[in-house]
Amino acid sequence: MLTYEIQDASRALAIARSLKSYASPFAVVGGYKLIDNGVEPEATVQIEANGTLIHEASTGKGPVDALANVLKKALTPLFPEIEGVKLVDYRANIMDAKRGTSTDVEVTIIFTDGDRVWRVYSLSENINAASFNVLIDGFEYAILMKRARDGSVTPPQNQ
Repeated sequence: MLTYEIQDASRALAIARSLKSYASPFAVVGGYKLIDNGVEPEATVQIEANGTLIHEASTGKGPVDALANVLKKALTPLFPEIEGVKLVDYRANIMDAKRGTSTDVEVTIIFTDGDRVWRVYSLSENINAASFNVLIDGFEYAILMKRARDGSVTPPQNQ
């Protein structure tokens, strides 16, 4: 059986973000918009980075795919390293089924850039919001790791 070291990107980002010196490489402006007609979901997002504001829209095979596609589409012109990032596993765990449709959902996505593997997770009553937060963190971690390899920033470390 093959085993791989999977980095805990959520923990590393939480630690990095607690430092006064931390600056995110990009910001989402105004959240995201998601239209899901059950056939072809569409997501829109605005990203601000390096003094540039990018507004994009994209579709997907489902709401999470549409969110992943729009983020990748918006981030790739500013951060070409995102092009090689792939989502390899998606999990959504219901935390308390007794609460019905208002229960918290923990979303976990495993990403790879072909060399490393990292996991990101988020908890929300809204599965799409949790998924969006995970996607943001997964792409942010990819950017930070690429910058660390290039020597332009210290990578977030798991402790």
